[in-house]
Amino acid sequence: MFAAAAAIFLLVLALALFAVFARPERRRWLGGRVVVIAGGVAFPVIALSALLVFGLSTLRALDPPPAPGGIRIEVTGRQWWWEVRYLDAEGGTIAISANEVRMPVGVPVEFVLKSADVIHSFWVPSLAGKLDMIPGRVNSYRFAAGRPGIYRGQCAEYCGAEHALMAFFAVAMEPAAFRDWMARERGPAAAPGDAAARRGAEVFLNAGCAACHTIRGTEAKGAIGPDLTHVGGRVSLAAGTLPNNIGSMEGWIASSQHIKPGNFMPSFDVLSSEDLVAVAAYLESLR
Repeated sequence: MFAAAAAIFLLVLALALFAVFARPERRRWLGGRVVVIAGGVAFPVIALSALLVFGLSTLRALDPPPAPGGIRIEVTGRQWWWEVRYLDAEGGTIAISANEVRMPVGVPVEFVLKSADVIHSFWVPSLAGKLDMIPGRVNSYRFAAGRPGIYRGQCAEYCGAEHALMAFFAVAMEPAAFRDWMARERGPAAAPGDAAARRGAEVFLNAGCAACHTIRGTEAKGAIGPDLTHVGGRVSLAAGTLPNNIGSMEGWIASSQHIKPGNFMPSFDVLSSEDLVAVAAYLESLR
C-alpha cells in the first residue's frame, strides 16, 4: 500500500513539475483530449480500484474469521462498568464476570462488544486498538496477548461524569492456568467458610444488596449491578478504581458515592462497623 501511494505521489509530482517548468511547446500535449481522458478518468479509476482490492484483502488478513472452537467474550459497556460474559459456540453464556477479561496467551479471542446505555469504547492500548460500543449495534474484533501479564484497559469515549473511572483489566494467562480459572468461574460461589463470612452472607441478603447483585448458588439474583459470584478473585474493584482487597471493599461499600460520585450503587454508610467488616470478608472470600 505504501509503495503504491508513493508511486502515485511521485507520478503526480513529476507531472506537476513538468507542467510548471517545461517550455510551452513541450507541455502543449498535456491539454490534448486523449491525455485528459486517460489521466483524469482512466488512471484514477484503475489505480483506486486496485488499491481498493488490495486494501480489502489486507483488512481481511488483519481481521480473520474466528477459528472453530475459539474463545468468544461478550463485553457490554454500562455507566460506568463492564459486564463480561464468556460464550460457547452457540452464543450461550458459560461464565459471567465484570470489569476484567481473561484470556489464554497466544490464542486469538473474539470480543463481541455492546452498549446498554450510551456510546462507550473498548480499548486495551498494550494489546489492540479501540473499538466503539454503540447502543443497538454489535461490533466485534479479535486480538491475542503475546505474553502473560495484566494489561489495563479503558473506556476511550466520553460517556458521562465518571468516564475517567471506567477502566478494566485484561489478564493474559498460560493456557493451563486459564482452563483452571474457567472451571472455577463457571461454578457457583463457595459456601462461607467461617463465622465472619457467614455473618457477611446474611448481611448481604438482608441489607438489600441482593436486589442488584447476583451471587450464583445463593438467593442473591439481582441483575442491575455486576455479578459478584467470584468477585474476590478479580484484580480491581469499581471498574479499575480500587485495588481488590478487604480495605478497599469496606471503603467501596460504605462510601461508593464519595469514591465514584453518580454511580448507581448507594453508599451503605448505615451498616455497623461489624456488619461492614463481615460483608467485606464474605465478598473477598468469593474466589
